[in-house]
Amino acid sequence: MANRTTAQKPSERQTEQTEQNQHLITSTFFQDLKELPTPLSESQCVLHKHELLICGGKYQRACYSYHTFKNEYKFICEYPSHVEPNGHCVVKLVYNSNKDRNQITLLSFGGCNAKRHTLMMKYVSVWDNISNKPNNCNQWVPFIDNNNLPIIIGRDHDNYTGMRAVIGGINNHLLFITYPESNISVFDLSKFQFIKHDTLPTDYYIEYHCFVSNSENGQGEEMIKTNQEKDKRNYQMLLFCKYTGLSIEYDEDYNTFQFQELPVCPGIAPFYGYAYVCINDIILFFGGWNYNNRVVSKSVHKYSIQEKKWMTFENILHCPFSSNLAILSEEDNRIHIIGGQHDLCTTVSTHMITKVRVWDPSLLVMVCLFILMKHK
Repeated sequence: MANRTTAQKPSERQTEQTEQNQHLITSTFFQDLKELPTPLSESQCVLHKHELLICGGKYQRACYSYHTFKNEYKFICEYPSHVEPNGHCVVKLVYNSNKDRNQITLLSFGGCNAKRHTLMMKYVSVWDNISNKPNNCNQWVPFIDNNNLPIIIGRDHDNYTGMRAVIGGINNHLLFITYPESNISVFDLSKFQFIKHDTLPTDYYIEYHCFVSNSENGQGEEMIKTNQEKDKRNYQMLLFCKYTGLSIEYDEDYNTFQFQELPVCPGIAPFYGYAYVCINDIILFFGGWNYNNRVVSKSVHKYSIQEKKWMTFENILHCPFSSNLAILSEEDNRIHIIGGQHDLCTTVSTHMITKVRVWDPSLLVMVCLFILMKHK
C-alpha cells in the first residue's frame, strides 16, 4: 500500500504542474472583460466604431452595446415578443450612398417556417447624447421594400435555424445565405428578391457553421481581367462545417456558383457551433460542439487560406465553449469572444479578448517557452 501511495505522488505533482502551466498559458493568451449583462449563446454581433452590438440569442431577446474603451454595456432594445432569435443572423447593410456615418442599418433574419423573422434596425449610438435622433431608431421594425410592404427573407419550406450570411456584390447589394440542409441562396437587397438557389456539394448537414468572405478589399468583390479585357465580377467565400470544407466562387455577371473542396483537419472535423473570425489570410476557430459524443471543445484551430493548411492549439481555452461568437476589433487588433455554452445546459456570461498577434505560430512557441521557463 505504501509503495502504491509513493508511486502516485509524482503523477499528482505532474498533473498539478501541467494544470498550472496550462492556466499560465491561457491567462496570457486571453483576458477576461466585464461579464455580459445576461448569459448568452447563439448570439450575433456587429462592429460599429468603438461598439460591439450584441443582438439577442437563444431564449434571449435583449440587445446590448458594448463600448470597447469603457468596458461597459448599455441596453439598446429587445426583439418583438413574437420573435425567437435562435440560430439567427445579423448583418450590417452597406449603402454606398449613405453619408451619415453616425447611423448604420442592421438586418436580422432567421428561424423556421412560421417562426421566421426579417427585421431591420436603424442604429444610432446609445453612448452619444443626440437630441434629434431619427424616428424608430434603435428598435427592430419590419424590413420593407420600396412600396413599404414587409419582406420576409426565405421560402416557406426553408429552415434558417443555424444559418449564416455575408454581404457582397459590386454594390454590396447581395446577401449570400447558407443554411440547412446544404443550401446556398443569393438575395438581391436592391430588388428585394432571390436571384439564385443552389445546393452545396456535401453529404453533411450544414448548420451553425463558419461562412466568411475571402477578399483583399474586405467586401469580397474582385475584378479580374479576362482575355477579352472585360471585367468579370467574382465574389469568393469559404465555408467550414464538420467534415465539409468549401471554397465558393460566385460569378455576378452569369449568376453561377463554382465550388472547390478544401481540407479539414481531423481535430476540428467532428465539431461545429464554434466561434470563428477571418483575419486577412487566416481563420481562427474557438471551441466547438461534437454532436455524436456530446463533447465540447476547448481547442483553438487556425486555417491558412493561401496555404490551405491547418494548425491546432490543443486545450488553449480555459474551459470548453460552443455556441459562442468571435469578432475582431480592428482599432486595437483584438478578438472578442462572447458568451456560449460549456455544455447543453450551461449558458455563460463570459466576455474575453485575445490579441491577434498571439496566434502567429512562431510567436506562440516563443511565448509558451518563456512562460514555462519562468514558471520553473
